[in-house]
Amino acid sequence: MFDSHDFFKKRFSAHLKETSRYLRYIFNGHIAVAMLFFISAMAYYYQQWLADLPESFPTALIMGLALGLLVSYSPVRTLLKEPDLVFLIAAENKMNAYFRNALVYSFVLQLYLILLVVAAFGPLYFATYPDREGSVYLLTLAIVLIFKIWNLIANWWMLKIREPGVRWLDQIVRMLINIAIFFFMVNGEMLLAGITTILFVLVFLYDYSVSRKQAGIIWDLLIEKDQNRMQVFYRIANMFADVPHLKNRIKKRQWLVSIVSRMPLVKERTFDYLYRITFVRTGDYLGMYIRLIVVGGLFIYYIPNSWMKIAFAILFLYLSSFQMMTLYHHHRTIMWLDLYPVDITLRQRAVIKWLFQLTLIQTILFGILFLAMNEVMGVLVVVVGGMVFNYLFIHGYVKRKLV
Repeated sequence: MFDSHDFFKKRFSAHLKETSRYLRYIFNGHIAVAMLFFISAMAYYYQQWLADLPESFPTALIMGLALGLLVSYSPVRTLLKEPDLVFLIAAENKMNAYFRNALVYSFVLQLYLILLVVAAFGPLYFATYPDREGSVYLLTLAIVLIFKIWNLIANWWMLKIREPGVRWLDQIVRMLINIAIFFFMVNGEMLLAGITTILFVLVFLYDYSVSRKQAGIIWDLLIEKDQNRMQVFYRIANMFADVPHLKNRIKKRQWLVSIVSRMPLVKERTFDYLYRITFVRTGDYLGMYIRLIVVGGLFIYYIPNSWMKIAFAILFLYLSSFQMMTLYHHHRTIMWLDLYPVDITLRQRAVIKWLFQLTLIQTILFGILFLAMNEVMGVLVVVVGGMVFNYLFIHGYVKRKLV
């Protein structure tokens, strides 16, 4: 007798075992130190900023947008795999307990993000509305959780519809209504919040009626969406450990390849060429590198203290070096590299040199940003200190890890 509840427990146990193994690598000592530094610095400047909060600051609009988007994004994690398309489709009428457990797991999985966002907005909320009691904010949290459940159920119903345009339209309509509801609620306009809630309930009931008319479960869509989310997790984990399940995406980017691959075509530069085009075309290396530069630049620009700007510049140089060092193991499963008539030391040297060049570009960009802010001392400290840090970290720590 097939028991879908027991089957979900086995599937969940295997999923938890797999993800926890990679999470141990992601949240290692290096990332823990960086996260502690981020949180401490942001909390300090957040409190300073709240002390001088202008009266015209649009708290209701910002919280409405954030909470509305937060409850609207409610993906359903089904933990389905490709073989299920063949072996479970015959037991579709017995899968109610499985999908009910999947909805509960999806809600619990997204609960931590809700608590983090609500906790982060708490000081801003009470600084803007000092006359409101804490119970009012707790009521807001409860309503956020209720709408999260409603949106999660609505998303599940819409996954029974194959047309992506219909699903996107429903998602956009619910998102706009969610934003309006929380904007009115935070702003204290409860009548308008109630009216928009009625609109949401109407859309919610419409989703239910549409889903009831569908023939059954669209297994291939559920499997595709779950696999896409797992690939996102694998790409993140691949920055810290080897992930054999990762499906790498290749992009041409011919104009960028033509720029980074300009070098003499000699045997000694074989791995220089390989790792440069790998960085440009494969995985998320280029995207991660650009994001770290942009986010680091935003921190440097908006943080008022000059020494904290410099500290964040060095921190993001460290993060770039640490994240990009996985480039060395990217081709670990390709045996042709071991057959190249090229010394292994040239392979390590190519990665070391490319990492130093990347962090040097990042250092110069941060220096230009300091120059644009008329902080001459910051330019000197970041450029000189950044180059020294890059050299010591890459030729010290990174070099020892490339084995």
